[in-house]
Amino acid sequence: MYNFVRKTKDTISEAWVKFVLMLIFLLPLVILASLLNKSWMVIQTSGIGDLLFSSVWRPMAGQFGFKPFIISSVYVTVLGLIITAPVCLLSAIYLTYYGSKRMTAFMQPIIDILAGIPSVIYGVWGVLIIVPFTGRFLAPLFGYESTGFSILSGGLVLAVMLIPFILNILIEIFRTVPHEQMEASLSLGASKWESIKHVAVRRSLPGIVSAFALGLSRAFGETIAVLMVVGNVVGIPRSPFDTGYPLPALIANNYGEMLSIPMFDSALMFAALVLLMVVVCFNLMSRYVIIFMEKRQ
Repeated sequence: MYNFVRKTKDTISEAWVKFVLMLIFLLPLVILASLLNKSWMVIQTSGIGDLLFSSVWRPMAGQFGFKPFIISSVYVTVLGLIITAPVCLLSAIYLTYYGSKRMTAFMQPIIDILAGIPSVIYGVWGVLIIVPFTGRFLAPLFGYESTGFSILSGGLVLAVMLIPFILNILIEIFRTVPHEQMEASLSLGASKWESIKHVAVRRSLPGIVSAFALGLSRAFGETIAVLMVVGNVVGIPRSPFDTGYPLPALIANNYGEMLSIPMFDSALMFAALVLLMVVVCFNLMSRYVIIFMEKRQ
């Protein structure tokens, strides 16, 4: 009797775990199918080629060219990651290998607080500080005229938002490097920095790539903070000081009031579909790079 009860409990537990796992697996497929269904109207009418590569955006005339929005999204995301990457990597190295335990204990709650601040607060901060700084100082410094609402402002705000997210991951990754390997490198005559560069960073390289991949995926879909500082003007940005209009901002600005227009509603769902597919493709590519690096180590 006892064995029967135990086997029954094990069977139920295993079935429940498999059900939850299958639910997690099916969730992105359900989201993909829903977005594809909702955007099928505009895909049939305009064609994927015109939707992705046309720059003409005239919704009332049925012309939906998403090229300016896609380029703006990529521009802001890549710029934010370029600014964030060296700050996070060097900060993680310092806190893990150079900083005292007291400093690490002091910085950890600060990083957690930054990670927990709502994105709209970052957006307000960007409007009050980053936008005037960009318009009055950075743009004239490089010979541009700008109101401050620009791709660069969006990238700077996005970079600040990504720092606590990526930094926390990098710190945990560097902590997984065995102390024995660092001590072996030091005992062979390498300096501390050489040991960090050739042992810690090299061993952690797949994790570092994964951290930045997750950060890029999150940055690509960031909405409110970027929306508030990027300008939201339809057009292909030619420089970081030009205004932009990322895909998430397009959806957030128009979705509520455009539900009554079926074609516009379908176009916005197509924008969400593009966002999803870009994130999925980038994650798959980064996963391949991580697997390739792990095999070479």
